[in-house]
Amino acid sequence: MRSIRIFDAVSARVASLSSGDRFIFWVLALLIGATSLFSIYSLEQSLLVEVPAYGGTLTEGALGSPRFVNPLLAITDADRDLTTLTYAGLMGLDGNGKLIPILADHYDISPDGKQYTFTLRDNARFSDGSDVTATDVVYTVEKAQDPALKSPEYADWSGVRAEALDAHTVRFTLSKAYAPFLGVTTLGILPSRLWQGISNEEFPFSTLETNPVGAGPFKVDGVSRNGQGLITSYTLSANTSYVLGRPYLDSIRFIFYPRTDDLTAAVKSGAIDSSYGIPADNALTAPYSRVFGVFFNASQNQLFSKLEVRKALSLAVDRANIVNNVLGGYASPIMGPVPPGSGITETSVPLSSTYTEDAAAVLEKAGWKYDSDVRAWKNGKLSLSQITIKTSNVPELKAVASAIKADWEKLGIETDIELYEPGDLNQNVIRPRKYEALLFGEVIGRDKDLYAFWDSQERNDPGLNIALYTNKNVDSLLESSRSNTDPKERLSALQKIEDTIAADFPAVFTHAPDFIYTKPASLGGVELPQITTPADRFASVRNWYLKTDAVWPFFAGTRVESQ
Repeated sequence: MRSIRIFDAVSARVASLSSGDRFIFWVLALLIGATSLFSIYSLEQSLLVEVPAYGGTLTEGALGSPRFVNPLLAITDADRDLTTLTYAGLMGLDGNGKLIPILADHYDISPDGKQYTFTLRDNARFSDGSDVTATDVVYTVEKAQDPALKSPEYADWSGVRAEALDAHTVRFTLSKAYAPFLGVTTLGILPSRLWQGISNEEFPFSTLETNPVGAGPFKVDGVSRNGQGLITSYTLSANTSYVLGRPYLDSIRFIFYPRTDDLTAAVKSGAIDSSYGIPADNALTAPYSRVFGVFFNASQNQLFSKLEVRKALSLAVDRANIVNNVLGGYASPIMGPVPPGSGITETSVPLSSTYTEDAAAVLEKAGWKYDSDVRAWKNGKLSLSQITIKTSNVPELKAVASAIKADWEKLGIETDIELYEPGDLNQNVIRPRKYEALLFGEVIGRDKDLYAFWDSQERNDPGLNIALYTNKNVDSLLESSRSNTDPKERLSALQKIEDTIAADFPAVFTHAPDFIYTKPASLGGVELPQITTPADRFASVRNWYLKTDAVWPFFAGTRVESQ
């Protein structure tokens, strides 16, 4: 063969060389060969792409001890964390905070907005391998509607009729159109065959509360308790039958701590990989769907019925100081009722350093004069000299209240602070509306439905309109945005609500806190949406990964097993 004759000729030529020349030849040959192999390897590496791979365990720290790993009874953050990971709803959140179908393949909304029909995915299964059916969905909703169970989900589902049209189709009928209803269907679905024989009295004590069978991305693999029977750790393993595909992580191990100090120490020592609410250099932040402020109650102090008084008190507050020095930079200053990240143009926060002078100018323009002899602002028979702020006895709110007190006293208004334990504040101050100025936070749902907080019909308990605010235009906007299914029109209404309320100064809106999530640098795929509850941090958990592999670009869309 020709190739062999060429090889023989080269061999003969090499053999004819002197020993020294032969040595040089082989050294050069080896160098050329090594260089060629390295070049080929480098070319290959430059063309390969890094992709997530299966494997790894994340150790997460959390406060408290879970009791109800059940979507109908979960009341603490620890409960909701585990419930979010082990259960799935018809809809769910993606990493951008968008509602997407999970157990549902698709859904249809009737033209009048009163009927929602969901078709389940064919591969929707619980972690024990059984199918998720329309019967399970109906059972879960009807159980949420049972007043004897006292589910926190009762209010969301009250008045909704659920019916199974067939094994894979369920229909919800509402008494009136409610545009945010899709967000309600994120409720985790229970397997009816396991729960239906359990009475309401036995429900909270079932072993299924701590060893749930759900259709979420993870399933329970182990539970540890201390000598008092409290759960100290949970191990969750990847649910291989999860409807959207197996998560990359093999498992997530939760370790629960009784105090914030213990959790902080665990983060610093490296005993845990991740946790929320603990500031760290490598922490991720996301907008929290919460707003804080001092809410005025004119029924307790008639001076707060004066726009100039409310406006002056608002302008006197140095929000930059609160955010940067009191809250360590983990917040955003606000002037209106809608939290940042909601898609609207937020009311601009004054940047001037002359807060006190600007506030005084507002009062003076309205006819108020400061009487230094009695240390009070006077306007005819009206006198503004002292305000009492009531708030929860928690470090963050105490510090914010102190900052506001300092700002108002610069304006010449003596300010007192009364602190209450959270339960006492709610029962004896907020519910009977016994406050003139209340420093408090409002948790705004992901649907941005502000009806309960600002509609005039919600001024009395159990309504949440703690500013006792009344504005017919806002009432109309709140009502129409609930029934309008057009996202653009709802956003437009939200913008008008923000602008109108901010201009009325019914509260001194101070800040919207940031959600803080500390994670290891090796954990990829984490996307944080706007956070309503801490469990929302797991919106993209299926895509979290600790291991990677290098593959050719045409394999990049394929999930890679890694040992």
